[in-house]
Amino acid sequence: MSRASDQESLLGLLAPVVSDRGLDLEDVVVTPAGKRRLLRVIVDQDGGVGLDSVAAVSSAVSQALDESNVMGGAPYVLEVTSPGVDRPLTEPRHWRRATARLVKATLADGTTVLGRITAADDDSVTLDVEGKARRLEWAAVTSGRVQVEFNRTGPGPAPEHHEEG
Repeated sequence: MSRASDQESLLGLLAPVVSDRGLDLEDVVVTPAGKRRLLRVIVDQDGGVGLDSVAAVSSAVSQALDESNVMGGAPYVLEVTSPGVDRPLTEPRHWRRATARLVKATLADGTTVLGRITAADDDSVTLDVEGKARRLEWAAVTSGRVQVEFNRTGPGPAPEHHEEG
């Protein structure tokens, strides 16, 4: 069985299990880890994924895997996690979940746009680009990435300040 069909089998098995718990299955990745394999199940939801949700999904995924033969007989380690900040934004829900974040969008014409997400829906994303709203239809956007910001000013929680002394 090929890696692509392994992944398709895992996605087919696990998507409903994850969805039944109110989360989205973003990806499954199987990598060799010594004599075992690491099965990383990446889940997300609006508002972020809490530890209780990860525990519930992990238990349900483990049970589904035990009841199927999709991983074969070789030992594996299961890891359920949420996507990192470096995950590419490829689906409208990714953009919506990154509202208020600074992103670099790559457009179909090869150019890039740097702006803060102000809105995202099924048709488009709106970025604040240097104080001006720029609406981009999904057909014009190939991908995006959240930009890591240090010392951000503007809306959001203020950075902590510690007095020396």
